Amino acid sequence: MLKLDIQLFAVPFRKTSKTSKRTRRTHYKISENGTTTCPKCGAVVRPHRVCKECGTYKGKEVIKKEEA
Repeated sequence: MLKLDIQLFAVPFRKTSKTSKRTRRTHYKISENGTTTCPKCGAVVRPHRVCKECGTYKGKEVIKKEEA
């Protein structure tokens, strides 16, 4: 007897419309990164990171910046 190695896949009965696809994909959004302001200089900084403008983190100077 001859044995065939065939795989059968599920085939959709109807074409999925553009509206159905797009309503299903409404949750696939890109969200912007959360930001806070530096308490010392007021620059926009991502949370839990050293401020690039003044070099402080949690009120302490971590990186020494030269004033120009």
